[in-house]
Amino acid sequence: MTRSGSTPRLSPQAAAKVAATRWRRLPEERPSHILSAALECFVEKGFTATRLDDVAQRAGVSKGTLYLYFDSKEALLEAVVRENVVPFIERAEQRVDEFQGSSRDLLVEVAHGWWDAMYETPMGGLPKLVLSEAANFPDVARIYFDEVVLRVRRMFARVLRRGVESGEFRAMDVEYTVRALMAPFVVGLIWKHSMIKCQIDALDARRYLDTVLELGLKGVLKHPADRHE
Repeated sequence: MTRSGSTPRLSPQAAAKVAATRWRRLPEERPSHILSAALECFVEKGFTATRLDDVAQRAGVSKGTLYLYFDSKEALLEAVVRENVVPFIERAEQRVDEFQGSSRDLLVEVAHGWWDAMYETPMGGLPKLVLSEAANFPDVARIYFDEVVLRVRRMFARVLRRGVESGEFRAMDVEYTVRALMAPFVVGLIWKHSMIKCQIDALDARRYLDTVLELGLKGVLKHPADRHE
């Protein structure tokens, strides 16, 4: 008997029946639930330690059901990247296409958007995951590099070239300036999912981003004395 107004607790058998009914009714949602569970498992456990059984259990499906959609952990990670990170990149690329303001403001907006999307979500654990597993799983590293790193580099490079062409930014080696600008973002994400997890050091995410942007802007903006060039 339960107290008035409380929710009765289901037996394990009844809970399993409810879960099974849910998945029968919403098969189109299975892949997204599986991918969300996989992202959480990969970030928490790492690629090597994550088992497909772990992902299936967290997603509330059988391992057989998981295999209907993904035949390996590599395929699962590739889908995780394309489901979670690539759509954000596509929206950011569209914003770069449509932006009408200054290149300085565009660089700040894109940097804020990228940082917020990565730092405040489980996606932020992917750089550490990929870097730590790259030597043992080069295919995993290649997936992330092609789908995320290269596209983000190209996007920031477009912003920098836009500023150079408009006269806002000084002449620069765009390719390596992008690498230099992106490096602190990657370090911040790795720090969050390593040292901060161990409660060794704290990081004020907004203060860190503002500092990185201040240094970056001072490096790329054309100085007033050079505006006549």
